[in-house]
Amino acid sequence: MKTFLVFSMAAFFSLTAIHIQAQEEQKKEEIKEAIKETKKELKAHKMELKKLEKGDVSNRTKDQFIVDFGNIPDIQWKRFDYFDEAAFTKDGLKMNAYYDQNAILIGTGSFKKFEDLPVNAQKEIKSKYKDYIVKSVFFFEDNEANDTSIIFYGTQFSDWDNYFVELLKGNERIVIQVNLEGDVFFFKKL
Repeated sequence: MKTFLVFSMAAFFSLTAIHIQAQEEQKKEEIKEAIKETKKELKAHKMELKKLEKGDVSNRTKDQFIVDFGNIPDIQWKRFDYFDEAAFTKDGLKMNAYYDQNAILIGTGSFKKFEDLPVNAQKEIKSKYKDYIVKSVFFFEDNEANDTSIIFYGTQFSDWDNYFVELLKGNERIVIQVNLEGDVFFFKKL
């Protein structure tokens, strides 16, 4: 009887373990599928960027800038392939504002100090890129009301608030991306 009870319990635990393992594998597959679907959506979204017509920045964009930031003097406007850029100074801070083809604000950017990065990112950069010199730190603040992605350093990235840190070692220049949580990602070699 004891043997039967021990055997039954062993079989029960084995079946339970197999069932749990199967559930974990199913969860892993569901996560992989969700990641795959998200990547597919991001790729489709990236394809949506439309080139702007050549020429000057539209009056519609300039008017929207006044609505967004007020009547600021001495704005330098530039038209790029996929966005218009306004460089200006507000409250003593030099900033850039980026607008899409519909004259909607994509986001703003400004140069920061290395010390403005999250502390954990500073530590990782000092450790992982100790032979590099920090050339610049640029902070991009996304306009969450607009899903249009932006292109920096010739590379499109998802529209989140991020720092872009340009590093220099001899003739080698790289850009790393740092999110607000302080996670550090290689972005591009220049």
